[in-house]
Amino acid sequence: MPERTVVIASAQGLHARPAKIFVQEAVRQPVPVLISAGGKAPVPAASILGVLALGAKRGAEVTLSAEGELAERALDELAGLLARDLDAEPDPA
Repeated sequence: MPERTVVIASAQGLHARPAKIFVQEAVRQPVPVLISAGGKAPVPAASILGVLALGAKRGAEVTLSAEGELAERALDELAGLLARDLDAEPDPA
């Protein structure tokens, strides 16, 4: 199963706004993606409650994993998103 480990770059961690942006992108992926942090069990990246429950703060390492033909591309896209400071970017809506 392909994996990516990435450090959370958002100033306030993976709180409501960055989590929402991340989950929206995870839903768009062609394969299901899991995310884990801090030794907690992996949760679906498409679950806002699961992602928020991880409590990932700035600088925390999270691991993304997925299976399927397009898993590598999905992981690259989501890892790139988490590596950016989503708090500093304008609201995409």
